[in-house]
Parts: sequence; structure tokens; C-alpha cells
Amino acid sequence: MSEWKEYRLGDLGTVITGKTPSAHNPEDWGDNMLFITPSDYRNYRKYATNSERKLSKVGMDRLEKKILPANSILVTCIGSDMGKVVINGEQCVTNQQINAIVPNTSVNNDFLYYRLISIYDTLRMYGGDGTAVPIVNKNDFENIKIEIPQLDEQKRIASILCSLDDKIDLLNRENATLEAMAEALFRQWFIEEAKEDWEKGKLGEICEYAKEKADIANIDRNTYITTENMCSNKQGVVPPSSVPENIKVTIYSPDDILLSNIRPYFKKLWLSDRNGGCSNDVLCIRSKSKIFKYFVYYTIRQDEFFDYVMLGSKGSKMPRGDKHHIMNWPIQKPPKQMLELFNEFVLRSIGKMQNNNRQILCLEKQRNTLLPKLMSNTNV
Repeated sequence: MSEWKEYRLGDLGTVITGKTPSAHNPEDWGDNMLFITPSDYRNYRKYATNSERKLSKVGMDRLEKKILPANSILVTCIGSDMGKVVINGEQCVTNQQINAIVPNTSVNNDFLYYRLISIYDTLRMYGGDGTAVPIVNKNDFENIKIEIPQLDEQKRIASILCSLDDKIDLLNRENATLEAMAEALFRQWFIEEAKEDWEKGKLGEICEYAKEKADIANIDRNTYITTENMCSNKQGVVPPSSVPENIKVTIYSPDDILLSNIRPYFKKLWLSDRNGGCSNDVLCIRSKSKIFKYFVYYTIRQDEFFDYVMLGSKGSKMPRGDKHHIMNWPIQKPPKQMLELFNEFVLRSIGKMQNNNRQILCLEKQRNTLLPKLMSNTNV
């Protein structure tokens, strides 16, 4: 076991604080480079691979000095998001609420990621200065001290934790593939090869909004779903960061479809696998018949549907989807036999995904148990 020595974060690499393009330069936005903010972190595991907003080539040129190379360590440094850590999978720019470390040769980037994960509570303490929105500036961030071993031992420790995260990532990617296969089959059967003689109708004929309400005190608070803890790009949900007191929530059940109802977050969507409650910012949609259960879900997943919802949204500051407009979405009703075959395929996929999710939970538990032990210089 090598000796662990104390270093400032600023000694382990170059610290870069991000910057947001000026409102006077709308041409800075486009689709050429990730622009990462703390709100994107809810969609990440270890790696940042996408962002809700992106920069154009013009924006990249203007913020050239803020571009981070792949495998930098990105740490949120403001408010309730303080202390969250990811590695960027590709070049990116962040906003000013993130301090990034571009590691030098004295530290392994994977090890530094796990080391900062292990001091989450400490990172949050650095922002506790009594201000309404606490923030850790670049200078204070650079002066945070951590103990690390020599490079060869860093690599050994990181390899153990990476092996678990790699398995988790593989299972998550398999789930994404299964989901993509089901969606591709839906588009082929029910959109590209739809028949003219199928009965035409509206979405509201095969599904409805859940209306049952309950006091939040009567539900498991870990199941509370809002627009905030729904992931982007139809990826599901994460645990809530906070839960309000004394409110009414809409009760949802397994196989209900939860749809974020605030623009620009209409693409946040989740097929429930549990009982729980959701806020008024989330629509709970329920199939009227089991035969249409997955047909409704994949109908709502389509980009054309989200465009339709946005077109009919109402309000100026935070437009909301119009419930009546949503239920008027035109559909064609496929034959019962096709729906049954599609349901069978989706059920098999869901079974595999649920098994994968059980494995993921076990691996995450193992990683979380090992992390503090491996990051202690008395137990390595």
C-alpha cells in the first residue's frame, strides 16, 4: 500500500469554470457541441453524453477557451445541486455553475471521479456560506484538499470500481436497445405499414386521464414524480430531491403513462412500474383496455406527438399542454391480433429489462459499499 498524500484540487489539473452564451448572441446555440448545466445531471450516470441545449460552431468559437476535453471531471458548484460529479464523454462546454478539472498526469481521471464522489458531503459543505443560493467559486474550488495515493494505486482502485460501473452501463445499454427495438416495431407495424381500412379515431377513445387524488402524506415519498425528477428524452425517472408538504397528488399505478406537461419538457415520459403520486405538472394517462396498453405508450413516445402537444400548448411564461387537445390526437386502430402480438413482444422485452434492473441494483449496492472502503487510506 502506497502512502496517501494531500493535494489541492488545483494541483491535480486545470480548473475551468464554464460560461453561458450571452442573450444577445442567439446564434451561439445550435447542435454542434454539448452545453452542460446542473439540470442535465439527472440524465447521467457516470458519463455526460448528452445535454438539453447545444452550441453552434459560432458558439464554440466564441467560447473556445471554455471547451473541455473528453474525460474531464465536471463538478456542480451551486445550490441544491452542489457536489454532483460526472465525466464528460466528449468535448463540451458547461455553464458557470460547474467547475471542471482537466486532470494532469499526476492523477487518474477515473480515480479522481470516484474520489470526488466519495467526498460529496464535504463538497456540499463548501457551499454553506449562508447565502440564499450558495456557490463555490473557482478559487475556493481549487483550494479544496483531498488525499490520494500514488498513480499505480489510483489505477488499481479505479479499475475495481470501473468494472462494476461498466457492467451497469452494459445492462443499461441493453435496456436501451430493447426499448429501441420495440419502438422500431411499433413504427413499422402501426405507422409505416398502417392500412387505410383501419378504423380511424382519437387518442381519447382508447385512454383517459387518471383523476384519483390523495394527500402526499399517504404515499411513499420516494414515488413522488414531478417534471423535475423525470429524465429527458423519455428515459424514465430518478428519486425526488425534495418533496413538498401538505399537497394533493394524482395517484398513478403500474403501466400508467406519466407525461411532463410543461414546455419545453414535453418529451419527458415514463411508463410506470409502481404505485405512487405525481404533481399537477405531470399528466397521468391510462389505457381504457389492456389490449391498447403498449400501443398507447408507443403512440405517445413518437416525436410527431410531442410536436402536436407543443403546437396546442397554452400560456406564455410556462406553456402547458392542453388536455383536450392531447386527447384529440388522431389515431388508427389496428386489428386486435396485431395488438396482441405487439403486446407479447413488449412484455418479453420488459421482462428482460426488469431482470437487468434487478442486476443493476445489486451492482450499484456493491459499488456503493466498496467506494468508501477503497477511498480510505487505512483500508486499501
